[in-house]
Amino acid sequence: MGVVTRLSNFFLRTLREDPAGAEVASHKLLIRAGYIRPQAAGIFAWLPLGLRVKARIETIVREEMSAAGAQEVHFPALMPREAYEATGRWEEYGDLLFRLNDRKGGDYLLAPTHEEAFTLLVKDLYSSYKDLPLTIYQIQDKYRDEARPRAGLLRGREFTMKDAYSFDSSDAGLDASYQAQREAYERIFQRLGLEYVIVQADAGAMGGSRSEEFLHPTPVGEDTFVRSAGGYAANVEAYTTAVPAPVPFDVDGTPVIFDSPNTPTIETLVAHANAALDGEYTAADTLKNVVLALTHLDGTRELVVVGLPGDREVDEKRAEVAFAPAEVEPATADDFEKHPLLVKGYIGPWSPTGAILGEESATGIRYLLDPRVVEGTSWITGANIDQKHAHSVVAGRDFASDGVVEIANVREGDPAPDGSGPVHLARGMEIGHVFQLGRKYAEALGLKVLDENGKLVTVTMGSYGIGVTRILAIIAELNNDEKGLIWPASVAPFDVHVVAAGRDQVAFDVAADAAAQLEAAGLDVLYDDRPKVSPGVKFGDAELVGVPRVLVVGRGAAEGQVELWDRRSGDRDTISLADALQTLTAR
Repeated sequence: MGVVTRLSNFFLRTLREDPAGAEVASHKLLIRAGYIRPQAAGIFAWLPLGLRVKARIETIVREEMSAAGAQEVHFPALMPREAYEATGRWEEYGDLLFRLNDRKGGDYLLAPTHEEAFTLLVKDLYSSYKDLPLTIYQIQDKYRDEARPRAGLLRGREFTMKDAYSFDSSDAGLDASYQAQREAYERIFQRLGLEYVIVQADAGAMGGSRSEEFLHPTPVGEDTFVRSAGGYAANVEAYTTAVPAPVPFDVDGTPVIFDSPNTPTIETLVAHANAALDGEYTAADTLKNVVLALTHLDGTRELVVVGLPGDREVDEKRAEVAFAPAEVEPATADDFEKHPLLVKGYIGPWSPTGAILGEESATGIRYLLDPRVVEGTSWITGANIDQKHAHSVVAGRDFASDGVVEIANVREGDPAPDGSGPVHLARGMEIGHVFQLGRKYAEALGLKVLDENGKLVTVTMGSYGIGVTRILAIIAELNNDEKGLIWPASVAPFDVHVVAAGRDQVAFDVAADAAAQLEAAGLDVLYDDRPKVSPGVKFGDAELVGVPRVLVVGRGAAEGQVELWDRRSGDRDTISLADALQTLTAR
């Protein structure tokens, strides 16, 4: 039998006002209700209430990991540089890594993920295909030096994550392991009561061939994803443009340069073209040429020019993915000054050889195109001459490119690449991510096993992550009202909150006995036994803390009457103590 937790000696202080700087509901309420306390930007201390909710989420995760055949291990957060350098991630992670030195000058990091550690552990212990398949996981704190930590636990510098890794000797084995983890994730989120959408995703610094995110749809989500009625779903970084068919064109034609004073923007260009060329042009008929600066891992800076339809904007996240691991930013005034052939506001297409509408230049700047700019399409675009543009500029006839790049924004109604209809945009928050890593890490770190023929083969891997503390914040974000938190029963810190609300000793005696009976029945009970605290303050704390069922023992205690609150439905019923205990223990 457990021991009733008494609020008179429980480590809890609630706040009546929202903390400064907190913007979203979960951030405000988790601090006000005494679940977490801020220590620095994006770093929080966990108090007893918070740890209880976190533990319940972790229990659900552990149960489903075990059901899927995974075994738990635990690695240190402090890891040496060498393994991350071997896989290239010491550099690829850039400023996101917390790097430090020991007293002897050795390089270490606070791990953002542990692919390298898992790989080396299996390499150390396993050598045969007979040892596989294997899936192991941990629940452990991770560290990322976010430039702008915000929204409390939703984007912090320290966070708790469940990361699992599968090891197989064949691609077919990886497919089976991946599917088992994917299904386990669905069960986890269903048990947590979280709506989710599975979307195609970019693998980023993780690498690998298949990548899917579990997103919880919410207006406050930091990710944009698209989905079609026909079943296609992807985040915007992974969306691929449906490429139009090439258009026949006149090989003998030539572009026409025309005066276009004071038209450095697409809007001014369209207005001028319609007047000067007597046409009915829109932004979609223009080809804008955006100059971006890439900073590579070795510190070198490279300019690229990207041509995309004038009715599209650059999506920063898609650009980051397209040019990763380089950092991307718009070209600066200094960049233009160093490249005088780039006439700002009047840039036209550049060919791989440097030809600009027939004029030779040796700038060395790469020219890339949006996938929609297919051969035969005709454009109004810059002439690379100040105050001049050109019309009838045909792709494949008048200019070529060094390649295709996906950096344009995705819009409502764009076609899904699988032909399943137009896509719709929505916001979501990542709650899980599954990857087929393949052999990237095994090859880098030499993880091989002997196959059935005695031949060494490289192991193929999968990686599967769930943000435990992020999920806690999302659940808090979804389950609250103007009075406080309202936890789902599956993750609430306690099953019942008993409140002794009367001033007479009988109310405290009845409440204590009720709490003991509920605890004996196997429920976790928080008993507010504070003797000199007003009923109003106790009620306010009960509503703020958010235990879904509250038993109030007050004026009617002597007659055996109590009040039973259901915070989820809002019902408050005055019933007999016996009925209340039966109701609470029957669930």
